[in-house]
Amino acid sequence: MVHAARPVRPAAARGFTMIEVLVALAIVAIALAASLRAVGSLAASEADLHDRLLAGWSADNALAQLHLAHRWPDLGEQQFDCSQANLRLTCLETVSATPNPVFRRVEVSVTTPGRAGNLAQLVTVLANETNRSL
Repeated sequence: MVHAARPVRPAAARGFTMIEVLVALAIVAIALAASLRAVGSLAASEADLHDRLLAGWSADNALAQLHLAHRWPDLGEQQFDCSQANLRLTCLETVSATPNPVFRRVEVSVTTPGRAGNLAQLVTVLANETNRSL
């Protein structure tokens, strides 16, 4: 028995269609846009963290100066410049009485002009060392 020869077909064209290429490009473009947004968000978060670190140092410095001065702070509020590096910062020191007259509560809040809210806030209690005998 003789078999009939099959007709020879040309090899099927291999590769991607134009639509497949466009879909792949769209997916890559969306992924790149999401990546750029994430990187931008991380950069903004890092800058905010840096500002908060500097503000924390400013508040800590203000409280350390009070401890080192060994003076009894007056009741009330005092605002002063406490800039760090190239960041303009303003400290608000609030001294209030406590139930125990030997202690005063001192709170330092740090803000920056043009930005709402505190970047840092520290609280301590100071003892009246001026009347203490050694």
